[in-house]
Amino acid sequence: MGRKRKGRDISGWLIVDKPAGITSTSVVNKVRWALQAKKAGHAGTLDPEATGVLAVALGEATKTVPYITDALKAYRFVVRLGQATNTDDAEGEVIAASDTRPTDDQIKDALGQFVGDIMQVPPKFSAVKIDGERAYKLARDDEEFEIAARPLWVEELVMTDRLDADHVELEMTCGKGGYVRSIARDLGEALGCHGHVLHLRRIWSGPFEAEDGLTLDQIDEMAQSPALDEHIKPLEIGLADLPMAVCPAESATRLRNGNPAMVLASGIDYGEECWAALDGRAVAVGRFKAGELHPSRVFVDG
Repeated sequence: MGRKRKGRDISGWLIVDKPAGITSTSVVNKVRWALQAKKAGHAGTLDPEATGVLAVALGEATKTVPYITDALKAYRFVVRLGQATNTDDAEGEVIAASDTRPTDDQIKDALGQFVGDIMQVPPKFSAVKIDGERAYKLARDDEEFEIAARPLWVEELVMTDRLDADHVELEMTCGKGGYVRSIARDLGEALGCHGHVLHLRRIWSGPFEAEDGLTLDQIDEMAQSPALDEHIKPLEIGLADLPMAVCPAESATRLRNGNPAMVLASGIDYGEECWAALDGRAVAVGRFKAGELHPSRVFVDG
């Protein structure tokens, strides 16, 4: 029998404005400690040197993480033109350079090929698995390997500022699994000048925005106090992109036990995924069929 995990049974979302120089996992550990939470996880990794919104799920909210990772997210980043690095960001070694510098119009014209349904090859220094090994481990060992291209939906990619001849600021809205470093690398290749990410910030992710996030200093100041609890957002925010059905009180127990039960739904199609709420609180997520919700995830009433 495994050891029972210590901590508070606390559920919801705490939004962090992650600083550079720390891993996403370290941020989650900090939040778990500050709230003395039994369970915590994040909705979408940020590279250690990246900043911006990192949504930390607590307790039952961890069951809604997939709906945030699948949601659109937006990044603001600076591309250093004229240099390619082995990591596709400023942390790596320069492996190619060019004196060519594109005009603003050339950059804007090139961005179009990275919008819509595209195929993208992740950076070699990434957590992608190759025959069971992380790509970054193989790259560090100077192993030769290829990463297959994978699909990515890019909603928008625009130039927001030309800082100087060597630097351009871009903003991108994309779906799940996008690598900004790959966009910078591939844009540089398309422009014939090379490129890598110099600065990267995630400005929003699903319903969460960086400007609403707490800094690590603020979390430290409020750690293990009721003041920090006041910043926890309801777990239901993680279900904002799903339609909601009303759960009658008599259906709640059946749903929480994993059984289909009647719900009141309006405008929800047969077989569509939705969530059921009782008095505004999430009871279960599942498929709506013939007036019943067939649950795939259930939430403990706390």
